[in-house]
Amino acid sequence: MALTINTNLSSMIVQRNLAKSTNQLNNAIERMTTGYKINHAADNAAGYSIAKNWEAQLGSLDVAADNAATGADMLATLEDNYSLIASHVQRVRDLTEQASNGTYGKDSLVAIKSEITARLEEINRIAANCEFNGVDLMTGTTGGIESDLNIQVGIDGGVNSRITLESSLFDSGNMTGLFKDMGDKTATDGKKLKEILTAAGGSATSHTNLTTEENIRAFACACSGLTYADSTYSIDSTPNCGASQMLTFLDEALNKISEKVTKIGAGRNRIDSAIESIAVQSENITSSLSTLRDADVAKESSNYIKAQILQQASATLLATANQSPSIALNLL
Repeated sequence: MALTINTNLSSMIVQRNLAKSTNQLNNAIERMTTGYKINHAADNAAGYSIAKNWEAQLGSLDVAADNAATGADMLATLEDNYSLIASHVQRVRDLTEQASNGTYGKDSLVAIKSEITARLEEINRIAANCEFNGVDLMTGTTGGIESDLNIQVGIDGGVNSRITLESSLFDSGNMTGLFKDMGDKTATDGKKLKEILTAAGGSATSHTNLTTEENIRAFACACSGLTYADSTYSIDSTPNCGASQMLTFLDEALNKISEKVTKIGAGRNRIDSAIESIAVQSENITSSLSTLRDADVAKESSNYIKAQILQQASATLLATANQSPSIALNLL
């Protein structure tokens, strides 16, 4: 290589390698401080794109898990309220069974009727106040859930990303809802519910609206073997509204609650399964993302030491290379 003054090729070579080792040193420092081996798209364009996509999926899965957990809490609220209502209906049935024994006088039957009335009113109160996150769960189509409810448990808009809960789960849970469509149902002796309630002192439509004071009283009277007329309670002697007749309808209401709670339980099982599936997906994507993006600290520390040594060597050699043109002075 010729000895020149204007062009110091050795210095240029050392400068290039110094810049290269400095870049390697900076990359190693960045990767160790961030913990990522892909910090910019330039580091790995394809890997950067895949990592961002997986990050988006993980975010969506976190939201889906929250959605599923919220859905499970909602169904738990509904189930617990139905369990409470079932306990009241069961107690009404027990009192009705007691009143049908025929060994109680009017005062005792009126006392039984008073507890039954309180239980029926509490059923209506529970149903009216059963709500979750501002959504009424037991009011049916009146201010409640009128159509099938979708729980979003996936990361896209496909049918497999949601669990659909039938709107029937959210039918009215008050007395009117529990005894809906039973007006023409007959007891063991062939009497219809609407006939029994009317004979007990209810209105002609007492079987379709069991939330008014008059119709609740008629229902309680029927369960107690009483009639109500002219502000007076009397023992039904016909009997047109005997307590034993009401057991058929109370049993059907209990069966209706049991069927609904079973469906609620099935829905909760599906949601719990979705939560587990989301956790597995999230774990697998997180593992893949770590493999793709996370820096190997041992490897990067080795690269750091290597780049540091090269940088120091280049700096030393650069000083020497810069002095090379001065050798030409010795020839003068």
